[in-house]
Amino acid sequence: MKKSLFLRVTLMAWALAAAPIASSDLPSGERLDLSDYRGKVIVVDFWASWCVPCRRSFPWLNAMNDKYANDGLVIVGVNLDQDPASAAEFLQEYPARFQIRYDASGTLAREFNVQAMPSSFVIDRDGEIVAHHLGFKVRRQDDYEAAIVAALQQETRE
Repeated sequence: MKKSLFLRVTLMAWALAAAPIASSDLPSGERLDLSDYRGKVIVVDFWASWCVPCRRSFPWLNAMNDKYANDGLVIVGVNLDQDPASAAEFLQEYPARFQIRYDASGTLAREFNVQAMPSSFVIDRDGEIVAHHLGFKVRRQDDYEAAIVAALQQETRE
């Protein structure tokens, strides 16, 4: 289920303007440039503080980050809360060992056509979306991990 180059270009444009969230500094002036991760597999995970399944997905995302970061995996959690304090409270209770960004306007969420919380997208080493899932179900963790592993094992087309 590969997405077009258009989405890849949109991702890069968003990446230059997105501000991260850190629990101690909401939002900071730092920028994320996804081109820094060329050749890596990126999981973009949309979440919100009010999302109950997100409470289950964060420990799993941390585990995936710990397990596959050295193999080229980058996880970027994109928070959609309107109130940064709500995101900060969530992160105090469910700390992330992966990158967090703030998208209160929902611009990136619209580009990805996010329909549910959380929504995760696996982007391969060539910048193409190769898998996604809506919500988070503990019984499907093996399927989610298999999609990441498959993307990590793919050779780049460049």
